[in-house]
Amino acid sequence: AATSEKKIKVGHAGTLDPLATGVLPIFIGKATKRIPLLENHDKSYIANFQLGVTTDTQDISGTEIAKSKKTVNMSEILAILPKFTGEIEQIPPMFSAVKINGQRLYDLARQGKEVERSARKITVYELNLLDFAENKGRFEIKCSKGTYVRTLINDIGEMLGTGGIMTELVRTGACGYTLSDCVTIEEFEKSPLSLRTVHCFIKLCGFTLPLSDEE
Repeated sequence: AATSEKKIKVGHAGTLDPLATGVLPIFIGKATKRIPLLENHDKSYIANFQLGVTTDTQDISGTEIAKSKKTVNMSEILAILPKFTGEIEQIPPMFSAVKINGQRLYDLARQGKEVERSARKITVYELNLLDFAENKGRFEIKCSKGTYVRTLINDIGEMLGTGGIMTELVRTGACGYTLSDCVTIEEFEKSPLSLRTVHCFIKLCGFTLPLSDEE
């Protein structure tokens, strides 16, 4: 029998960088309309970083554009962290999903183009240095929606005179949800959820599968 394909909306509350893992709240169907109504859009992260190098993406996945032999100690980093805490301004990176004149910045960046970007106000509620040795360390960050952690690390590196990149990122909380509330894709696939819901989730991940009335 012929089947009809239905379109079901799937949305999420906050894009993750390609190298990032962690909390990604997903909303299906009518729930997508509730995303703007969430009381809490704040995020929290654990971010690994390396000083002494700068890349075009501000993380370890990019092309190296500068290197520094300068070293710093933990006390020097701690001394400047207050400058990156509270309400601050941040210029979105070229490799980001921000739109300018209808074009995504990452599309322009992949064409080798760079355009002027306006600084945006963000809030960093907490910025804690968890450990640091031999120009490598780890931050714990609690921040507002729209904060680019790799840009935060890049800007800290610039102020230290060394440059800096993000090497790993785990989102530990988003919109009131934490890692303890989450399941992995593998766990989700094994869960007793309906096939209809699984199809929706797969579509969000970039696959296309037919969804019939009989499923």
